[in-house]
Amino acid sequence: SVRLLANFPHSVCLYAPASQITAIVVYTSWERHALVGSDVRLSCSFFSWQWTSPDVTFSWHYRPDGAKEGIAIFHYVGGAAYLDSKGPFRDRLEFVGNPSRRDGSILIKNLDFSDNGTFTCDAKNPPDIAGRPSSVRLLVFEKVPVQAGVITGAIIGVVLGLLIFIVAIYYLMRFLVARNLTSQCGISGICWLGWEEKIRTFPGEH
Repeated sequence: SVRLLANFPHSVCLYAPASQITAIVVYTSWERHALVGSDVRLSCSFFSWQWTSPDVTFSWHYRPDGAKEGIAIFHYVGGAAYLDSKGPFRDRLEFVGNPSRRDGSILIKNLDFSDNGTFTCDAKNPPDIAGRPSSVRLLVFEKVPVQAGVITGAIIGVVLGLLIFIVAIYYLMRFLVARNLTSQCGISGICWLGWEEKIRTFPGEH
């Protein structure tokens, strides 16, 4: 079920005996690019040595670019999703994860330049509740920029292509010169070809 974040039970706490607590590792993307007006999925998952608990929780916080403090925009706890009802993503945030599969992903709709910022996901899988949140940077553009890796790959491809072309021309010229020399020597006698000169010896000359 989906509920408003304003109704989130802030008094809820997670408790597990200290002897049972183990580490949990949370994963998100490093950076996401998207266009103004489009939707973007922000993925969040976790690794835990424990079976997926029915008490699994996910929390998302958002810190706009240039801001010092973040705000809570989403919580999943007790089998219910609590969505942001007053903040910048009001009516634009949707829970698209599957907690039973350790997926706490959210969808941000109708992106705007003001959505640029850092989104942080935290997950708990009792008794695994000790771990660090993971963050993903969202960059919103009018046009998605070409990745630096694509440009670098294109440059490398052009350079390699030129090198192959030069080598092919070099061996072709050697082949043509050798064929020409062979043709001449077959008629005139004994020939020797160096890089700088060609000596031809004819029958009867001393």
